[in-house]
Amino acid sequence: MSLDQFFLWAEKFIQNFGYWGIFFINLIGCASIVFPLPATIFVFIFGGILSPFLVALSASLGCVIGELVGYGLGRGGKLILEKKYKQQLDLGKKWFEKGQGFLMVVLFAATPLPDDLVGILGGIFGYNIKKFILASFLGKMIMNTILAWAGFYGISWILNILKFNF
Repeated sequence: MSLDQFFLWAEKFIQNFGYWGIFFINLIGCASIVFPLPATIFVFIFGGILSPFLVALSASLGCVIGELVGYGLGRGGKLILEKKYKQQLDLGKKWFEKGQGFLMVVLFAATPLPDDLVGILGGIFGYNIKKFILASFLGKMIMNTILAWAGFYGISWILNILKFNF
């Protein structure tokens, strides 16, 4: 798919699904641990076309629900993972026990760091799910707000450089 075709597809997708499309793309992107969907590019593009705040909010809500997959894997696979990776998990457990879990979830969610891993660890250690959801939302909202506003201010500049007009 060429860049022109991608932008035409994205434009049709936006027209058909709008904020719900952003929500579902990010839900799927954050839920897929093995094959992550690069949903951030959609946040950037949609931020340049729709309301950046609502794009960030829709994307963040989708991400939080998607991140619960990793958390659930941790909860469900706790016994197996603890037996197999006991030494590695002890280090993460110390962070969560020292009260750094909330900060760690926010930090990983707000950056390109692998936040799926933190979700799995949170599930393994039985981290409070309400705190996990709040921390994930705050982190994703920070990242998606930056991406959406970058799209708002930068998409026309990028499209002008690429000589592509919507």
